[in-house]
Amino acid sequence: MSYFVYILANKPHGAIYVGSARNMRNRLEQHRAGVPGSHTGRYNIKTLVYFERHDQVFEAIERERRLKRWRRAWKDKLIEEFNPAWTDMSMFIPFD
Repeated sequence: MSYFVYILANKPHGAIYVGSARNMRNRLEQHRAGVPGSHTGRYNIKTLVYFERHDQVFEAIERERRLKRWRRAWKDKLIEEFNPAWTDMSMFIPFD
């Protein structure tokens, strides 16, 4: 089974959200549906700009925690190395 760590953005260098999920496609649908009052809903954060796949849940959770503690410039650099144009990467999520 795969677990994912991901970063969503509302625009290049705009508001971002770091999260983790077991079923990335379902989680992305939840974000895109919007939850009133949530960070992603408030700032219209719906574009998947970065993701990583992990085999173990504890690896994904630990990686998410580490990324959340990173400085914003480091997160931007990580995104730009993976996805220089900050385009939607949801079509590249592997099916499990």
